[in-house]
Amino acid sequence: MLSAHRRPEIIAVGKHFVDAMAPVLVLWLAVCLGGTWAVDKGNFKTCDQSAFCKRQRALKPAESPYRALLETMELTNTRLTLQLINDNNKVRLLLELYRLQGNMTRVKINELKPLKPRYEVPDVLIREPPTEPLSLLSQDENGVVLSLGVESQRVIVSVRPFRLDIMEGRDVLMSLNSRGLLAFEHLRMRKDTQVEPEAEKKEEDDPANQSETTKEEEEKVEDGMWEETFKSHSDSKPNGPSAVSLDFSLPGVEHVYGIPEHADTLRLKTTDNGDPYRLYNLDVFQYELYNPMALYGVVPVMLAHNTQRTTGIFWLNAAETWVDISSNTAGKTVFGKMLDYVQGSSETPQTDVRWISESGIIDVFIMLGPTPNDVFSQYASLTGTQSFPPLAAVGYHQCRWNYNDQEDVSSVDAGFDEHDIPYDYIWLDIEHTDGKRYFTWDPHKFATPKEMLQGLVDKKRKMVAIVDPHIKVDTNYKIHNEIRSRGYYVKNKDGGDYEGWCWPGSAGYPDFTRADMREWWASMFAYDQYEGSMENLYTWNDMNEPSVFNGPEVTMHKDAMHGAWEHRDLHNLYGFYVQMATAEGQIQRSGGIERPFVLTRAFFAGSQRYGAVWTGDNAAEWEHLKISIPMCLSMGLVGISFCGADVGGFFKSPSTELLVRWYQTGAYQPFFRAHAHLDTPRREPWLFGPENTALIREAVRQRYALLPYWYQQFYQAHRTGQPIMRPLWVEYPQDPATFTVDDEFLIGRDLLVHPVTEEGARGVTAYLPGKDEVWFDVKTFQKHNGAQNLYIPVTMSSIPVFQRGGSIIPKKMRVRRSSSCMMHDPYTLYVALNPQRTAEGKLYIDDGHTFNYEKKEFVHRRLSFANNILSSVNLAPDAQFTTQSWIERVVILGASKPSTVTLKTADGQESQLEFDFDASMSVLTLRKPGMNAGADWNVMLQ
Repeated sequence: MLSAHRRPEIIAVGKHFVDAMAPVLVLWLAVCLGGTWAVDKGNFKTCDQSAFCKRQRALKPAESPYRALLETMELTNTRLTLQLINDNNKVRLLLELYRLQGNMTRVKINELKPLKPRYEVPDVLIREPPTEPLSLLSQDENGVVLSLGVESQRVIVSVRPFRLDIMEGRDVLMSLNSRGLLAFEHLRMRKDTQVEPEAEKKEEDDPANQSETTKEEEEKVEDGMWEETFKSHSDSKPNGPSAVSLDFSLPGVEHVYGIPEHADTLRLKTTDNGDPYRLYNLDVFQYELYNPMALYGVVPVMLAHNTQRTTGIFWLNAAETWVDISSNTAGKTVFGKMLDYVQGSSETPQTDVRWISESGIIDVFIMLGPTPNDVFSQYASLTGTQSFPPLAAVGYHQCRWNYNDQEDVSSVDAGFDEHDIPYDYIWLDIEHTDGKRYFTWDPHKFATPKEMLQGLVDKKRKMVAIVDPHIKVDTNYKIHNEIRSRGYYVKNKDGGDYEGWCWPGSAGYPDFTRADMREWWASMFAYDQYEGSMENLYTWNDMNEPSVFNGPEVTMHKDAMHGAWEHRDLHNLYGFYVQMATAEGQIQRSGGIERPFVLTRAFFAGSQRYGAVWTGDNAAEWEHLKISIPMCLSMGLVGISFCGADVGGFFKSPSTELLVRWYQTGAYQPFFRAHAHLDTPRREPWLFGPENTALIREAVRQRYALLPYWYQQFYQAHRTGQPIMRPLWVEYPQDPATFTVDDEFLIGRDLLVHPVTEEGARGVTAYLPGKDEVWFDVKTFQKHNGAQNLYIPVTMSSIPVFQRGGSIIPKKMRVRRSSSCMMHDPYTLYVALNPQRTAEGKLYIDDGHTFNYEKKEFVHRRLSFANNILSSVNLAPDAQFTTQSWIERVVILGASKPSTVTLKTADGQESQLEFDFDASMSVLTLRKPGMNAGADWNVMLQ
């Protein structure tokens, strides 16, 4: 949805405020609005404008004041603790080191005796991570060596300066504070204010708090330590400076990924000559591409990869964070690297990463892989896996700001039927409410919402309505009155309810960090509370960064209060909690039976547990189409698989070519939704002439035909944490040619997609990985060898997609108006043989919408082809589910012509099957085999 600013702290034209809006605000808008549609970078801080980032970035490497005090070391069965001392100010820190199950190490650093508790992130970890014993291998005055138990892995703790090295054999996998950039700004009393003499004396007497305020520190008092101003906004900073920082060195690594959300390439760039990557959830109007500016969401996880190993760093801190990346090979040309090789240069590639957060503690999880899938499993064991959505949510979503009224909804719904284009969800933006009061309906435009929803139910379709977390301040509004009377609003620094401007005008912001507030919010989705709602109504949480139109950087003031904690401590968690509470509400309303579907714009580590994410307010431009691929790939690498971009672009109007190409791309991304701005011309798929309607129809129908494969991928992601849409290097980790590819991707292991994202393209060059692999064009069945760049001529109907030889992919070729209508339809199996003439795949079936799969109510089959036998074997013998679907066709690519084809079912019955063989393409088609999709069977080719 539109970010509401074209100038600093100004509300943009567009979404209409209620008629009762104060005249003074209307005047203010009239005076202030203007400008063009583009991000105003002046609204958002650079590192130099963020006092803590500027301070930390000014530190020089190799001058670390921190020393380990070995005499304080304690080693128990679960952890090592050790005090560190800052030799400059004598402040002591407490280091905790844990060896975790699953080849992970956790490092926590906090003040030994802080003046007050420092914020530690709750609710993101799914449990306290189980530990494994650490054992002491050796110790002397210079440090200690601990065994990590896995092969020859160990941790070396060096004393002066303090440093951690994680090693395997002779190889250093990762070093902490190797550049000496550990920094921990201790909480302190402000020296220019009156304090109780006894309190001051007590602080000075405690050796753990001996912080002689140096002349240098006193000079910095004016430099944003105790108060900071950005534009017209003042941040009172009552706790003073509290930043934390730590550097990590990654020997042998040139490629790092992750830390979304940024509109940038998949491989992260070095930041030596510009700002660090910023992690701070913000409502950014018309974001620019290819820069490190913060966007709507944050996952503070980075993956490092080379041909030998994949590792990960999870920095568990919810405050504003900046990440610097440097590399000793950055800027070297290919020729320069070749010259190094010829000259025998022994410099090992290395990437150095530094994390800087405004407050909280250092709490970092080091995931040691060694494979990409190991890292995914390790991270999933900490924060959980992608929620398993209802099948319908994997279909196509039709959205617009805004469908005007019930008649408009009905007309659009009928248009899809008239033009034979399937869809599952139609969406309503904020104009459907009564004056931007969420959980309500406009009494004139949406007077009978249940009648509208029932009309969709009758067609087995669904609706999503927006529910934003800013609540109109209006004593005639039940939601506002309840939140205020219960004291659930976020407070300002003076203790009153925090208020800011958003779509309704003056709005309060519920404190979703409170469990009781989230519980109450969830209860509002009950059918008897959310009037007009039905079981086919789902939810969209937008503006939950949170967006505050007149706030600093269009968000909440950092000195707002959530109970005892400042907003600065937990800012990046706000959207995570909103989606959590909303998803819980959907589950509760059905008595725990139905799976929820919730889309969020803001997110954090762990948000994958609660639903889907999209890339925000993009534009109808070719570059925005291209960037959707690395943006979603980056999210998938850090757990959030259910990702997509607004098809067609939210702002501006796409050309018909761009719109068609975007549908063709979006059809192969996990979340598939078209969306458009209020001021753009209507763009339903049939409004661009019969030829373009046919092209869009075909793209959407390809999505629906592949739903069985998509659904299996979502199930796999839910069970394992593996991404659905994944970079090529995940499956081909030893092929350097894949390490920077971000214009194509894999869906699971077996489908490779290279969308056409260039205007006027007549061809694309796709890299087909795997030197011993073959790939089949899914449209022509043409076979191509792997490990090559393949030029593919394209027309407007082309979507270059390839199936991996060695795979079996189930499809449903009888595409109907929604996924639910296809529930009992038959399957076609596409068997693509590898050079060894084998293939394998899976088929997963359940009821498509409940949690009954957790009670083993599903079908899960392994499909395999070997020795000229195609078979289906039960992967879950203890599961109980009956499907009406059957196998109506088998297409074998790369086949030889058999003389006979025999089907043998579980009861021992045998029958001969009809088949066709295309010798020119080596394609064998078995017609009407007819076996139940949930049964044991095999088919023998002789």
